[in-house]
Formats: sequence, C-alpha cells, structure tokens
Amino acid sequence: MAEKITAYRFDRLDQTLSQLNKEDCAIMAGGTDVMVLHKSGRGVPPKIPKPIVFIDHLSELKRVYQNQKDLHIGACCTYSELLEEPYIPIPLKNAIKTIAAPAIRNRGTLGGNICNASPAGDTLPLLYVYNAKLLLSSVHGDRVVAISDFIQGPRRVGRHPSEVLAEIILPSVVEEGSHVVFEKVGNRNADAIAKVSFAGYIRLNGAQIEEVRFAFGAVGPTMVRFIDIEKKLVGKTIPLADADIAQIVSAFDKIIKPIDDQRSTALYRKTVALNLLRYFLCMTKYQPN
Repeated sequence: MAEKITAYRFDRLDQTLSQLNKEDCAIMAGGTDVMVLHKSGRGVPPKIPKPIVFIDHLSELKRVYQNQKDLHIGACCTYSELLEEPYIPIPLKNAIKTIAAPAIRNRGTLGGNICNASPAGDTLPLLYVYNAKLLLSSVHGDRVVAISDFIQGPRRVGRHPSEVLAEIILPSVVEEGSHVVFEKVGNRNADAIAKVSFAGYIRLNGAQIEEVRFAFGAVGPTMVRFIDIEKKLVGKTIPLADADIAQIVSAFDKIIKPIDDQRSTALYRKTVALNLLRYFLCMTKYQPN
C-alpha cells in the first residue's frame, strides 16, 4: 500500500502562511520541479518527505501589475499565463517560449523556476539583468531580497521554511532607451535544457552607454554576472572600439568556468558564451524594447 501524504490546500495566503509557521512543509505550485526531484521508480509514487502545501490556486500569488515603473509578477503565474499578459516584457516572453513543451508551460511557474535554482533555469539570466527583487512573505511580515542574494547554488535558496515567494519585482523595467536580448543554446529551440544561455541589457543616451548588464546561465553554479566588469563600458559610445570589446570578453574568459556533463562540454559552453557576449557588444544599433 502506498504511503499516505499529508497535504494542505487553503483558500487564502494568510492561512497558508499560518500553516507554514507551524510545520515544515514542501511547497507545491506547478510541481514540475518538485515531482521530478522526488521521483521514484517507474509506477511508484514520488516520495516527498514532508507534508505538502499547495499554493498554485492562491489569487494573491497570481497578480501582475505595475507600480510606477516597477513591474510586479505573482510567483504562481504560469508561463502560459505570462505569455498572455500585456505587461510582461517581450524578451521575457521570448525566454518563456523556449521552456519545455506547452503542457509544462501550462503548469510551471516563474516562482518555481527561481526556487528550483538550477544554473540552467531559462528565465534566470533575464531576471538577473532586470535586477529582479523577490518579495518573500511570512506571518512575521514581508521582506525583499535581490535575486542574486536569494539564489545561493544549485537547488539552494535563501528562503526560510515559513516563507513563500510571493512576487517577483522588476524595477524600472520600462526605462527609456533600454534594449534587452536573450539567447538560449540547446539541442532544440524548446523542450530542451539549456547548454548555455545569455542575457544582455544596455541603456543608451544617444550613442553613449549609460548602463550595461550581462548574465550567463549554465556556465557556473549560479548565474554569472559581474558588475565591476559592466562598469568598464559606462560612458563608452556605440559602436564600441575593438579594444573595448576585447577587454570585456577577456575579463569574462577568466571568470566563466563551466563543467563537462551529459548535455555538453566545458569548452563548448565557454566558447559559445563568449561568442554570444561578443555578438552583443559588436552590435552597431540597439532597438529599445
């Protein structure tokens, strides 16, 4: 006989948070990562060692709205729902379209992609260059943390057991003159885990760079981003000089340290990552998103 699993499904977020404050539970939104993580042999139900709390139905976690220039995205919005939202930036929608198959996009959530903390998470490079902040809620109140501080390693995040990731906040996402790109390299355009991913952000005043950001996925234990390197390009003009491009590529060449695994080799990953960076820097015209 299969083991019984205790499960909770409350009508409101405050009830959910109250239960999490009493008991250490596994949080279940879309379940596309949780079920895989705890899978058993063929035909055997997954073994989840904790009681389960379902949160995917909570209306408080499914809102998308703009507060001045900041975009707030409910953590339990599914990928398919975000594709229909007019507020979601086109680059983020393009990244979502590369995630798995429609069945997974109908269940998987943006918050789940973050909390799974995979180095190959498809939305993560973009969230890093958008300087995403995360709103975490508990019975003790809310706190906001940068995504780069929240994700600490593969499947390791800075979430207290009594907390729920409630919102993803993209600050100043509608800034004038900003251009964002996302590139994913895999065996297929979708329904495949990334071998390498890259997101680039640039904000211009005329031809002068006011701000630039880069993030690489699947080439380290977390997203690779270094603000000190980005600052070297501030004040430069487009098109960039060859020497400036070479300096930035060389700096990331020293930092990016991927691994060999079943999907790709370290050499391939580094080569492609640097080529994507070089291509972005060599652009002579950036269209605002």
